[in-house]
Amino acid sequence: MNTKQSITAIVPAAGVGSRMQHSAPKQYIELAGKTILEHTLSKLAELNELNTIKVAISDDDGYFADLPHIDKRIERVTGGKERADSVLNALLSLADNPPDWVLVHDAARPLVCLADIQRLITECIAANEGGILASKVKDTIKRGHTHSEQTVPRDDLWQALTPQLFPYQALTNALSSALKNGVTITDEASAIEWAKQPVKLVAGRSDNIKITTPEDLDLAAFLLQKQQNESTS
Repeated sequence: MNTKQSITAIVPAAGVGSRMQHSAPKQYIELAGKTILEHTLSKLAELNELNTIKVAISDDDGYFADLPHIDKRIERVTGGKERADSVLNALLSLADNPPDWVLVHDAARPLVCLADIQRLITECIAANEGGILASKVKDTIKRGHTHSEQTVPRDDLWQALTPQLFPYQALTNALSSALKNGVTITDEASAIEWAKQPVKLVAGRSDNIKITTPEDLDLAAFLLQKQQNESTS
């Protein structure tokens, strides 16, 4: 795929991943012989559309420097306390030579399909509006605290995935304003939504899971093997 639009990827990777119950941050846990972050960065490195890949890392991170060289486009930037802070730091580091678009992807989503990312890029640039990979909710959804109080209609419910692709300036402005106003930002789309700008939904594969808990790691190992088998068959 060819595009004249410049795109920089941002990978927020400053978290500690406490739910993994592991001594190392979750992005450095091994999965099939490589760290999760290596798998994720290797996948992004296959995209010729990317000018740069900015990885937002905590200043006291003692692991990133030991990763093998993956791609010359990968650059380290200082991460922040929260995901939104890390993404904004990476955006501001690009201010002197900003790209047209930024593609933000979770460090703990190593199973994303390249075809899905390329479709996201194609559709968003064609529509000239930002968007996210998402999958339709399949399960019955309940609302409640300790007891089910309501079954939520799922016809228009989507599970947000990453990558999420937005124009550089629009995302920078939205994130900056939202954080200054104390808005809770769970992903880049939530900042864009708060700024009353469009977020296109682009259907992606549901096996693009985020590794958050120990059982996710087992599932990711199975899905990774399945994907590798598919690519060689």
